[in-house]
Amino acid sequence: VATDDLIVCQPESGEMGLQVCDQLVRSGAVDMVVVDSVAALVPRAEIEGEMGVQQIGLQARLMSQALRKLASNASRCHCTVVFVNQLRHKVGVLYGNPEVTSGGNALKYYASVRLDIRRTAQIEGKGIRVRTKVVKNKVAPPYRMAEFDILFGSGVNKLGCLLDAAEQTGVIERRGAWYFCGETRLGQGKDNAMEFLEQHPDVLQGVEAGVRETLGLSGPSA
Repeated sequence: VATDDLIVCQPESGEMGLQVCDQLVRSGAVDMVVVDSVAALVPRAEIEGEMGVQQIGLQARLMSQALRKLASNASRCHCTVVFVNQLRHKVGVLYGNPEVTSGGNALKYYASVRLDIRRTAQIEGKGIRVRTKVVKNKVAPPYRMAEFDILFGSGVNKLGCLLDAAEQTGVIERRGAWYFCGETRLGQGKDNAMEFLEQHPDVLQGVEAGVRETLGLSGPSA
């Protein structure tokens, strides 16, 4: 993320947050807007009301109204809107999946792509291992799954993903704990192999080119 170009807004209510989001989208000055998170978009009536008073469906109605506007504006202005959401559990569900996302059903219907990201392991002091499933996709085949590492402070571990893909496609071979690219010894263990690739860009480019060729992917290396 280019932090110099990053705009951060902390609205006072859900209505204000979605209005700012809509204005940024319509301005055409940004290519992506991230709302983090839907569960934190608290309606103004709930903020100004008393504790313990039930406000049924307020957030769902707010999201439904906002997405009717946002969907067309984002499409017209070629802007990507990313909503981060959280899982909740329904009370008293005996059969079926009790998990539900907050904010009603509107977001499920309007979303072009929905990703279900779950933590599977903890990388001690470095990050987490996650399993991601594409539960909805209007632009490509859905229901695909991927596992990758998210490192604290740096995000998705690109080298780790490349190493996993190279091992699965046979570009890199693992013999015991050692990783080999042809006859080149990369290192013992995944961390050492990634460090070797980071220090040797020519080997890294060769591995990435081999993975792309095996998978039938075209385009420049990222």
